[in-house]
Amino acid sequence: MTKSTEGHLVLLDEGHIDFPPTERALRDPNGLLAIGGKLSPEWLLAAYRRGIFPWYSDDQPILWWSPSPRCVVFPDRFRIGRSLRKALRRGGFQVTFDRAFEWVIDACRSSRADTEGTWITGEVRDAYVHMHRLGYAHSVETWRGGELVGGLYGIALGRVFFGESMFHRATDASKVAFVHLVRQLESWGCPLIDCQVGNPHLFSLGAVEVSRADFERLLRSGVEMPAFAQPWTLSWNYE
Repeated sequence: MTKSTEGHLVLLDEGHIDFPPTERALRDPNGLLAIGGKLSPEWLLAAYRRGIFPWYSDDQPILWWSPSPRCVVFPDRFRIGRSLRKALRRGGFQVTFDRAFEWVIDACRSSRADTEGTWITGEVRDAYVHMHRLGYAHSVETWRGGELVGGLYGIALGRVFFGESMFHRATDASKVAFVHLVRQLESWGCPLIDCQVGNPHLFSLGAVEVSRADFERLLRSGVEMPAFAQPWTLSWNYE
């Protein structure tokens, strides 16, 4: 059973997966919906299917979010900007899928800790590594001269991809990873990439904001589509 706390925030019972309706999420902070629960595959899959994701710091309990507006990318509307086209033409990068998931999540964790503090706690890291081993979490790696210089990771359900975090150690390396992901997912029939909360970097990559209601409508149809084939193999190349 879930229990309401002050306002509309809900305390989740670890013994029963039961998220409240997302319209009950707080407006301030935007999207905070519930506290507690677990980061087991069962909890995470149930959450993502409803557009809910965990986001919290080491000194906090598990916090679950469903913000509105929602930041998304529509692969079939994605356009590569001029500066990014130049980066792709210059080459020098090699892009792979699922070759170094743990390296990518550790790099995302380290880069965020250096700047703003990280939400990728040890518990979160272990949970997503487990999801990767189960075939739900995937990484995109950008290499230069055999060195990992950028990448991102996220969750795939049905034909929807939920982006979690990205990093770069070389100019444009994370953007190059993102372009390859979007174009490959488009070729696989992906209708929607969830970017959670918008920021200037995401908007520069073509992300837009939609209402929670519109996002959930798109999500419901997308997660019911046949899952992407395993293993993930990158075939798209910029020409």
